[in-house]
Amino acid sequence: MIEAINLHKRYGGFTAVDDLSFQVEPGQVLGFLGPNGAGKSTTMKMLTGFLSPTSGTARILGHDILDDSLAARRCMGYLPEGAPSYGEMTVSEFLRFVARARGLDAGAVDSAAGAAMERLNLGGVVHQPIDTLSKGFKRRVGLAQAILHDPQVLILDEPTDGLDPNQKHEVRRLIQDMASDKIIVISTHILEEVEAVCNRVMIIARGRLLADDTPAALVARSRYHNAVTLVVDNAESAASTLSELPQVAKAEIRDGALTVFPAGAGLFEAVSGAVAQHGWQVRELRLENGRFDEVFRTITRDVDPNTEQTPDQEAGHHAVVEEAR
Repeated sequence: MIEAINLHKRYGGFTAVDDLSFQVEPGQVLGFLGPNGAGKSTTMKMLTGFLSPTSGTARILGHDILDDSLAARRCMGYLPEGAPSYGEMTVSEFLRFVARARGLDAGAVDSAAGAAMERLNLGGVVHQPIDTLSKGFKRRVGLAQAILHDPQVLILDEPTDGLDPNQKHEVRRLIQDMASDKIIVISTHILEEVEAVCNRVMIIARGRLLADDTPAALVARSRYHNAVTLVVDNAESAASTLSELPQVAKAEIRDGALTVFPAGAGLFEAVSGAVAQHGWQVRELRLENGRFDEVFRTITRDVDPNTEQTPDQEAGHHAVVEEAR
């Protein structure tokens, strides 16, 4: 497993990572989530040996990153922030160079590079210098070098940065395919990506761990969990009527949509019944699973001063019909 043990990283008086401890086991795809400057990339650089911690340490499959750094690095594939490479090399030359640097046997170099290019759909740019590639292709080359030696641990910093929607889908599917027998840590600020590929999420801000749970459990913390949203004519009148239902704690109109929040079970059925009873013209009606972005803001707002306020804090921004009972 990966074991981070009381990791600290300080730059003078600034603390980038503050006493961070966690474990990641095979089969887990850990989404490392936080605002810009939260310490995600710094933590990854310490795990991969690119930065030495100020204090604390980590073990990669039992190898200490300080005392046994080379052995720890051999176990890993790493996609750094920005996907650095040698721009004058062609894609094929670069991946073959990485394979040799990784110590692959001479007979395995070409096959490993070829397999990585195939998995990342790089066939059309094999003989093209990396400097001439688009940002998305450069990112895919970076991911190819991270996986070509079939490592047991993958550390990926913003793996889909710069990719178009189709490329993002391909990379996410690749991560899912590799997840069963690897340890994968993904740093991202894209909430959709966390829900798509991760089975565990850690949220950090200012270098401190704030939450560690499954995506589903985090979404269930949302105040929208099991709420009902509808787009209906005369929303204010509908909000007033729905507020009288015993299953409704509060009704809120925001951006043209009416959301009612549960006071108990059976909310969707109660709202649907009211719609039918009053003959409202409803253009949209949905049961809310929860909103990851709202949970993220709630968790980080007291630590990160740049985090937007949650809807509950935005005074005067929307109409609220409080519980009438």
